[in-house]
Amino acid sequence: MIITRGPLLASLLAVTLAASAAPLKTDTAKSSITATFKQMNVPVEATFRSFSAQIDYDPARLDAARAHVDINTASLDLGDPDMNKEVAKKDWFDSARFPKATFVSSAIKPAGPGKLNVTGKLTIKGKSANVSFPLTVRAEAGKQLFEGALPIRRLAYNIGDGEWKDTSMVADEVVIRFRVLAGQ
Repeated sequence: MIITRGPLLASLLAVTLAASAAPLKTDTAKSSITATFKQMNVPVEATFRSFSAQIDYDPARLDAARAHVDINTASLDLGDPDMNKEVAKKDWFDSARFPKATFVSSAIKPAGPGKLNVTGKLTIKGKSANVSFPLTVRAEAGKQLFEGALPIRRLAYNIGDGEWKDTSMVADEVVIRFRVLAGQ
């Protein structure tokens, strides 16, 4: 559509479209959330196979940007069916009682070209903490690609109770990496 009635009309249209923009739709086939940790000092990467992300993002209106991510804790895939069942048990995610880990943003601020700082609340296994992390955003295939990493301490969320609290077996630090492709 070409608007020829001047800059005022174009500005009004842009404001109207931004105000009525729908949340971006996540392309789950091209998105991923992983967790990387060390077990007996050997890096292990696991993938969450099921998650949803609701992202309201307009680079011209960052004050209105919001993100809400739900991760199915029982969907963690370590590459072995027995290990996958183990991490869903009470000592780990206790997926029967806490089926989702959730992140809800409280602020998204610019941090330079293609960079944002995100603050919000992360809840895992009934424990919540305020977290902040950087992310990058860029256009890809007509959509927005959001990428970042969030280091956490698993014991702060009671992940790995009992004998699994021993950090010489499984390190306390876990890095959650995400790549979310979303668009209209």
